[in-house]
Amino acid sequence: MLYLVPTPIGNLGDITTRAVEVMKSVQVILAEDTRTSGRLLKHFEIGVKMQAYHAHNEHGTVERVISMLKEDMDIALITDAGTPAISDPGFLLVRACHENDIPVSCLPGANAITPALAMSGIPCDKFYFEGFLPHKKGRQTRWKFLSQLDCTIVLYESTHRIIKLLKEANEHIGPDRLISVVKEISKLHETLFRGTTSEVLSKLETGNTKGEFVVVISAE
Repeated sequence: MLYLVPTPIGNLGDITTRAVEVMKSVQVILAEDTRTSGRLLKHFEIGVKMQAYHAHNEHGTVERVISMLKEDMDIALITDAGTPAISDPGFLLVRACHENDIPVSCLPGANAITPALAMSGIPCDKFYFEGFLPHKKGRQTRWKFLSQLDCTIVLYESTHRIIKLLKEANEHIGPDRLISVVKEISKLHETLFRGTTSEVLSKLETGNTKGEFVVVISAE
């Protein structure tokens, strides 16, 4: 069995009892960054062996992991924070498991999308998750597509590009569109910025942009 195990995106208390139990029960834990995950495992007294599984070795690692799973090993896949395969490594391995009739189970748990939507005050009965925009090639094409959608849009962005993203939203979607931007979800300095695109851009241009961001954009 391959288990996809969500890990906290901020507060360690957000981990579930079941997540800890599963990580203690498997033979191997695949971790995006073994140093980061090592601290998490030490905190919860999980002594299971870790192996690196990240975006740079994913293609070359899948076949080896499938062989391990075929030997009746139970393996847990975790990332630095949140749910594996959601804007993180995992898709290739999950697909390979299905192709090889290996069962996959994803535990419910921490992710940034749900709390960002819930606290936005923007309709979330229907939404489009874009994740991270391309850094360069194809970025303008994505904005053109997003500007034509008639539902709420959710994007991820890093501390280094949040101002650029908001300036582009101001240009492509308009300065008066209602948006909600939350940084550092579940962490000590969690902050929500809400208003029109131009208002939120102004607040962040003069404030602290350190952290990871989730941007929720209303349909109109």
